[in-house]
Amino acid sequence: MAWLLLVIAGLLEVGWALGLKASQGFTRPLPSALTVIAMVASFYLLAQAMKVLPVGTAYAIWVGIGAVGTVLLGILIYGDSASPLRLLSLVLILAGLVGLKLAA
Repeated sequence: MAWLLLVIAGLLEVGWALGLKASQGFTRPLPSALTVIAMVASFYLLAQAMKVLPVGTAYAIWVGIGAVGTVLLGILIYGDSASPLRLLSLVLILAGLVGLKLAA
């Protein structure tokens, strides 16, 4: 169950990272409110997962899901660069996350 909470927390991190851009510096009320809600929920679920999982593993997985998801959605939604080096870097992050999961 802790791993499921951690994955959901990571996905919410993607949501609030993208929400920061959509809120335009917290000047748009609805995206701003949704961003704050996603932040609180993400931190709460991370904290719950950390009751069971090692802190370093949980935090790294949470950040990794957030980083990879945000980069991928940035490419798809905002037309961010999808250069080979960026994509290779994402593969390396994913490999690290898998390694942390296997070692946990």
